Amino acid sequence: MSRGEAVPVPSRGPGSGPDGEDTLDLRLPDGFQALCAEEEASRSGTARPTPAGDPDRAATAATPPAVRSAVPQDDALLGHVADWGPTTTPAGVFQFVPVHLGRDLPLVARWMNDPVAAVFWGLAGGEAVTERHLRAQLDGDGRSVPCLGVLDGTPMSYWEIYRADLDPLARHYPARPHDTGIHLLIGEVSTRGRGLGSTLLRAVADLVLDRRPACARVVAEPDLRNTPSIAAFLSAGFRFSAEMDLPGKRAALMVRDRILCRLL
Repeated sequence: MSRGEAVPVPSRGPGSGPDGEDTLDLRLPDGFQALCAEEEASRSGTARPTPAGDPDRAATAATPPAVRSAVPQDDALLGHVADWGPTTTPAGVFQFVPVHLGRDLPLVARWMNDPVAAVFWGLAGGEAVTERHLRAQLDGDGRSVPCLGVLDGTPMSYWEIYRADLDPLARHYPARPHDTGIHLLIGEVSTRGRGLGSTLLRAVADLVLDRRPACARVVAEPDLRNTPSIAAFLSAGFRFSAEMDLPGKRAALMVRDRILCRLL
């Protein structure tokens, strides 16, 4: 992995809320998420009941709303990222674990205060800075899901999986329905410089396309100054589509197309 390939893609992630530069309030009508979930279940021919033997979900159901706000309420807009499961990569077995504030805030805040990350994410400071950024997503409608990237059982990266077509980003490029965006930060310095960025970006893009049949493209918008990040996307099979002027940065629109996955 080339020098600086912490791959801190955005200056600020989607749905940044109080610390974001351009938040679009598109709160969906009551019942819409349930309708989406029912439609998804209808298409797949399977319902999504809470497994009787799943203590985590049972505990979530019994937790008061004020506490449940620390984890995503419903990510039906993204096909339930927590249920995507592991994927095997050349670097090991990788899996998304949605962020839980009580457990993960110190770790994510430490990563955000790394000098390389701070340049592009803009979240350096006390834990309260990172908490505001995470809560803006966790308290939202599920269009953006912050996750830890766990490799062979060890948390080593931070990700945001988001509906790009429902994000303010869609104002700046010709978005298509179900476009899915990704932000990545390789958190642990010891894991940088080994090609992990491109390896994980390719694996995650393929995972998104596999788990979200309605999605035809995975997109990203790294800062043009972040050349190691752009190089990692290119090595992962993304193509450079355009330059974009976004609030706070000049960005490269990177796209991985489902139709080209076997070629790039």
